Amino acid sequence: MKICDVVIIGAGAAGMMCAIEAGKRKRKVVLVDHSHKIGRKILISGGGRCNFTNINTCPESFVSKNPHFCKSALARYTPHDFIELVKGHGIKFHEKKLGQLFCDNSAHEIVDLLVGECHKLGISFQLGCQTEAIEKNDNFTIKTNKENFACESLVIGTGGLSIPQVGASSYGYEIAKQFNLSIIEPSPALDGFNLKATELNYFKNLAGVSVDTVVTCNNVAFRENILFTHNGLSGPASLQASLYWEKSMPITINLLPDIDPSMFLSQMRRDKPRTEVKNILCEVLPKRFAEEFCQYYSFNGNLSEMSEKGLGQIAQTLKAWQIFPESTVGYKKAEVTKGGVDTAELSSRSMEVKKINGLYFVGEVVDVTGQLGGYNFQWAWSSGFAAGQYV
Repeated sequence: MKICDVVIIGAGAAGMMCAIEAGKRKRKVVLVDHSHKIGRKILISGGGRCNFTNINTCPESFVSKNPHFCKSALARYTPHDFIELVKGHGIKFHEKKLGQLFCDNSAHEIVDLLVGECHKLGISFQLGCQTEAIEKNDNFTIKTNKENFACESLVIGTGGLSIPQVGASSYGYEIAKQFNLSIIEPSPALDGFNLKATELNYFKNLAGVSVDTVVTCNNVAFRENILFTHNGLSGPASLQASLYWEKSMPITINLLPDIDPSMFLSQMRRDKPRTEVKNILCEVLPKRFAEEFCQYYSFNGNLSEMSEKGLGQIAQTLKAWQIFPESTVGYKKAEVTKGGVDTAELSSRSMEVKKINGLYFVGEVVDVTGQLGGYNFQWAWSSGFAAGQYV
């Protein structure tokens, strides 16, 4: 039995940040992970360059049953704090768009930063280490396939169900259930949409076509591109909308966010009355999309042949195209898992379970989910930091 102060299950972003902060307090920490490779999700993020934070982070960027829960952690460890850590390691980075910060070179730099900080503080890693049983008496005992541990504080930073191909699992939820904690039903988020067969028959031929739009779902709007796929919709705006989407709910797409469709069509009818509707729309939308869109809605004929009511119908559809997705694509493609351990079970200041001294949950396993663009990494840093002050 190896005696230590803190065992952290999950050597990902939140787990390593928690370890670093605990290590600064001279706590003896062991990081346990079932994977043989550290930070696999960090390494694939941002196309391999890691979108490690967002300078626009605020509580409103997150979804949770309790939208106020994330405020304490985010206020105590901000994007600026992590940026200073990145600068201190000489890592070059840039803002890509909308406050999203990426490494200039490789996500390996972020993993190396975290591992380096851990090693500097004497924190040990147990990799390829399967946790087999956890018991709580005065302290915790953790049985693994390698060795057993006893500790005062146990931190669960196992992540969610998204991207199982890099080792994601339900283990964090299983631990929560063992200790009778409430769980908000997990679901895939920051994910593409599968369209219903009736729409897919028309739009599957548009795979690879991108359109600049405003997508609204559940009264939250995003101005970014949608991307048609063989199964439906992807692209940043679709992924953002998926965070707010629920089964049977529509998404509404403004296909001409910079143009008033009514004024545009009226002007075109005066200027080009003999032009077909689809050819007019080709002037402001990708050609393939305009053609399929007009065919789907039977928007046929020359502008001069259109009644005011007909033009109004086209304009309204361009402004508020409603789609009822069949589903999201699922965990294999989802960037994050929505839901998780109910925040009502946790202290917002320390991330400790209120009814079980010494048990903490951090990162994606908790019911706090950020929008696309570095927000979920910031939650990992902030929640890990918060727990690290107390474990």
